[in-house]
Amino acid sequence: MNRIREVHAYALRNGVEQTKFLITKLLEIPCIDYARAIFDRAINPELFLYNKLIQHYSSHGPCEQCLSLYSSLCRLGRLPNEYTFPFMLKACASLLSAGDGRNLHTHIVKLGFGSDVFVSTAMIDMYAKSGCLEDAHGVFDEMPERDVPSWNSLIGGYARLGRLSIAKELFDRMGYRRNVISWTSVVSGYAQNGQYHEAVDMYVKMVEEGLKPNHVTIASVLPACAHLGALDMGERIDVYARENDYFQNIFVSNALVEMYAKCGKIDSARRVFGEIAEKNVCSWNSMITGLAVHGRWREALTLFEDMQSEGFIPDDITFVGVLCACTHGGLVKQGRQYFNFMKSRFGISPKLEHYSCMVDLLGRAGLLREAYEMLMKMPMKPDSVVWGTLLGACSFHANVEIGEAAAEKLFELEPWNPGNYVIMSNIYAARGRWDGVARIRLRMKGRSLQKAAGYSLIEEDGILHKFTVEDNSHPYSYQIYRLLDELTSQMKLVGYVPTVEFETVDGISL
Repeated sequence: MNRIREVHAYALRNGVEQTKFLITKLLEIPCIDYARAIFDRAINPELFLYNKLIQHYSSHGPCEQCLSLYSSLCRLGRLPNEYTFPFMLKACASLLSAGDGRNLHTHIVKLGFGSDVFVSTAMIDMYAKSGCLEDAHGVFDEMPERDVPSWNSLIGGYARLGRLSIAKELFDRMGYRRNVISWTSVVSGYAQNGQYHEAVDMYVKMVEEGLKPNHVTIASVLPACAHLGALDMGERIDVYARENDYFQNIFVSNALVEMYAKCGKIDSARRVFGEIAEKNVCSWNSMITGLAVHGRWREALTLFEDMQSEGFIPDDITFVGVLCACTHGGLVKQGRQYFNFMKSRFGISPKLEHYSCMVDLLGRAGLLREAYEMLMKMPMKPDSVVWGTLLGACSFHANVEIGEAAAEKLFELEPWNPGNYVIMSNIYAARGRWDGVARIRLRMKGRSLQKAAGYSLIEEDGILHKFTVEDNSHPYSYQIYRLLDELTSQMKLVGYVPTVEFETVDGISL
């Protein structure tokens, strides 16, 4: 900037500051306030200069200035052109301002730019990011010719908002025109909407078709691997990211930390964390939470102190990890302290997640009455997660009184969830309250509820195998059950005794 100011001062002294080429170049400088001052000094600026400054604001913000410049342009009687509107629509997309976007749409049609493929694609993107998918689809349908970005913008819009069947249908219709952005939009859509199997499957098909995933694809599929426990796939993606120089992308490296932590490879997560050159708050949060969940609470709390000494300010997610560490360490006193200075030291108001952590901490320590009272005094309405946490603690300590209170709330909030009924039944069974077990069974029958069959996921050679209770569908079922019988026999030989404390009154498990 110092050199730029020197050049600009030279131009001013020599009377050439109004040269069109010089002003255009000065508008490209990174300091937007300086660029705006130059524009404001320009005598009768041409449309080209308006477009240049609008482009600058649309890319770097504040995007509201784009609307101000456009209004000034119209008040002066100047007509925008086909280069003005894509930048303006990009600004509206960033602002999620569908109203301003519709006004621009009207201008576009009146000025005859509705058939311009770049303008139409920008309109689709604006409507899609603003959640107006019907409007986006309408623009798409009216386009005389569609390019790949127009398809990708519509697919991405549907995928982001969870309308994945339409996104997949459009993706299939693209055929040979699909590129890495098309695939990534669908992979990301599946992952963000909890369809993790589909996300991984799409990623595998993408690679099989010879397309090279980019850093966005990798950062999108890794969370799916984390939720599925697909460690082999995650490790292969890690190798690919390093080979293709994507590892130092902060989204990729953070996703790798989370993937390894959720797949149980906490030391690998710690190694990746140490390799990140420029960490952000998300990096620290992922590592603190990963250590906490794996019971390595001392390391988690030490890392929390390191985070602050490195100059990073904790956020609400950080404290979820910290409170989780206190829970696994049984640190009731420290947990209360961290919970209190969230607000006093960092100005963070506790959210449902923090109250849930505190209920879990107190509940595991046997302080069920304190946990219940904290829950009842929460400034927001407790949800099923908080009540479920309390019910789980009551199950651990076989506390019928508070368990009944938590269960009744859960029966109201989640009448369709059989798990809550089963946990309450087990609490009654542990106390020998068979009348309570019978009442729970009657309530479940009245709602036609059945306990969902448990299942396991095992990954082999990148393929996930799902096994349910008494499952005989797998081609190697006979060999699997024979091995299980052998393992059971060996367990009995070394003194294993099955847990029967939750056996029901007639010997039949819920």
